[in-house]
Amino acid sequence: MLLARLRMPRGRAAWAAGSAAVLVLGLVAVALFVGGGQDGPPDPRARQYKDIDACLLTGEKGVTAGTPAAAVWQAMQKASLDTRSRVNYVPVMGEQTAANARPFFNSLMQRKCAVVFAVGVPQVQATVAGAKEYPDARFVVVDGDGAGQRNVTAVRSGNAAELDEAVGSAIRRAVKASETSQK
Repeated sequence: MLLARLRMPRGRAAWAAGSAAVLVLGLVAVALFVGGGQDGPPDPRARQYKDIDACLLTGEKGVTAGTPAAAVWQAMQKASLDTRSRVNYVPVMGEQTAANARPFFNSLMQRKCAVVFAVGVPQVQATVAGAKEYPDARFVVVDGDGAGQRNVTAVRSGNAAELDEAVGSAIRRAVKASETSQK
């Protein structure tokens, strides 16, 4: 009777009802998939990082295998697992000069990196020059010279075990200093 009043043929009514049901089911599926906007506990598989960053300034090849920065990056990742610090790297693109490396160095300082590692002659030069302006940050230059600055440590890349220890130690010190300052 209802169909007669609507003056809709049965095929169209069934099609309309089916379309409405599919639409409702689709909306329910989307709400369930997205989570319905409810905040739940964090994903237990997600790694919880401390609010501290260790950053690496490299040449334009980044941390690819065979580059001088690859060993430093590997040591940084290992230290990150131990300390739960965040690690990242920025390759200097374009001309490989200290002048061109300086804006990349500055970007790391704007990110508030607690410790900055530099690999490559231009990156080391930019870091040593810039370290004077950031006395509270720590800097580690690989195969460079800290020129007596108290916040710059120079390490050699020749011995993998020593490099690994120097990188890990610098990150652990930065994490400890951060935890001490937050208390």
